[in-house]
Amino acid sequence: MTEDLLTVKEVAERLKIGEKTVRGWLRAGKLKGSKLPNGDWRVREMDVERLLEAGMHHS
Repeated sequence: MTEDLLTVKEVAERLKIGEKTVRGWLRAGKLKGSKLPNGDWRVREMDVERLLEAGMHHS
């Protein structure tokens, strides 16, 4: 099974928030993600779904 990895831009578009907010949530641990050696983040689609289910995107 292959997991879909999303970019910060894709997460921001799905949540209808800014990329800066997504990066802040990643740094703060509110959203799980992996930082690549080049500094870019990747987020599993299931972690975005968990965030939506928890209603955290409204805080």
